[in-house]
Parts: sequence; structure tokens; C-alpha cells
Amino acid sequence: MPEPARPRRRLDPGSVVTGLFFLTAAGIFLAGGLSGEPVAAAGILVPALLIGLGLMGIVRIMTRSRRH
Repeated sequence: MPEPARPRRRLDPGSVVTGLFFLTAAGIFLAGGLSGEPVAAAGILVPALLIGLGLMGIVRIMTRSRRH
């Protein structure tokens, strides 16, 4: 008996951007931990993370409004 066809999933660009952002942030922290020296100062890293989170939110809102 053949399986019923699954509906195709659309590519969610917001999820891709979010995943890449967090992978980049994790890579920066890992590089700092392995080298023993900070890669970026906290005064630069914290605002960059907050700006990145804000941009991801904007992308999510824009892609959600397109689908509906």
C-alpha cells in the first residue's frame, strides 16, 4: 500500500537567517574560549547580538506577512 503524499514544506528564510546568526555567535564565543583571549570586547559583542536579534525579528515579520 503506497504512503500518502506529504505536503511540501516551504523554505523559511527567517529560520535560515536565525540559524546562521546563532552559529556565527557560537563560533565567536568558541574562538574566544579556545584562544584564551576575547575575540571581541563585550561593549561591541552585546550590541551586535541585540542588533542581530532585532534584524532576525524583522525578517521573520516580513516573511510571515508574505505567506498570509
